[in-house]
Amino acid sequence: GLEVVIRALDLKGEVIVPAFTFVATAHALQWQRITPVFADVNPHTHNLDPYSVERLITPRTTGIIGVHLWGQPCAVDELQRVADRHGLKLIYDAAHALSCSWQGRKVGTFGAAEVFSFHATKFVNSLEGGAIVTNDDELARRCRLMINFGFRGFDQVDCVGTNGKMDEFSAAMGLTSLESMGDFVAANRANHAAYQEGLSGVPGISLLRLNAPDTEYNYQYVVAEVDETVCPLARDFLLDVLWAENVMARRYFYPGVHRMEPYRTLFPQAGAQVPEAERIARRVLVLPTGQCVGRESILRVCDLIRTAIRQAPEVLRALDNSPWRVHQHLA
Repeated sequence: GLEVVIRALDLKGEVIVPAFTFVATAHALQWQRITPVFADVNPHTHNLDPYSVERLITPRTTGIIGVHLWGQPCAVDELQRVADRHGLKLIYDAAHALSCSWQGRKVGTFGAAEVFSFHATKFVNSLEGGAIVTNDDELARRCRLMINFGFRGFDQVDCVGTNGKMDEFSAAMGLTSLESMGDFVAANRANHAAYQEGLSGVPGISLLRLNAPDTEYNYQYVVAEVDETVCPLARDFLLDVLWAENVMARRYFYPGVHRMEPYRTLFPQAGAQVPEAERIARRVLVLPTGQCVGRESILRVCDLIRTAIRQAPEVLRALDNSPWRVHQHLA
């Protein structure tokens, strides 16, 4: 979806993206030989920082891609002002943000276009696939042509295109999932509240705040930050403890897109321009949630985290870098 929109908007040269996002955001550009330029993020929302974006604009810049990370809408007004001031196209990777809204406006109505994901990991999914949404009729027409090899009608081809159509089986799965979206959001919200309760007062552990006024969230992700200046266990060590107990927490999007290939080789100095993205990548821990995770399991996870931190000195002595030793000790 991102690749189709980028091509339909005829983006070229350089396009600014956040350094803290899933690598596909940058790959959609690099695949089409457009240079992704990595901007920093807001430390409170983890979303693209408009001030960092403006500092990176050059004569070669043609667009900006914002990412509504964790289902938190970007600073859409500020980013639009930057785009308008410099004559740039603004689009959004809305993979995390289905059903979310900001100031009464649903995600999907911002910028020139937004792209949703219905991958199996998303709370509403079609196994694979996604959707491009736009208020621009001409852009919609071009995107429809491009996802069907450029065909208009049975035998007329108007442009270069690809096979980007969703298959019927995926569509059926997506419709079934969509019917339960309200239930999914309710379950996610309850899980998020349970984590807030269970982790309250744990030193060095804080959940990303989802409390902006006039904003709706889908609560798909439970995002914790581990402050190593306060928490006696580093983020990666705490992750080892959780995995040893079969709690499949994740560090996202470590170590940052700018430190993955080919970008690490192409832009070796990019880290100096994105200090907040680097800091967040070292701190973020995403905890298990979803319809198959209930309150009892969540409170057990929280108790495990609390216990590991409380016993950190002796756990570290017993560990000897072995996750199995962690399991034995905490047992």
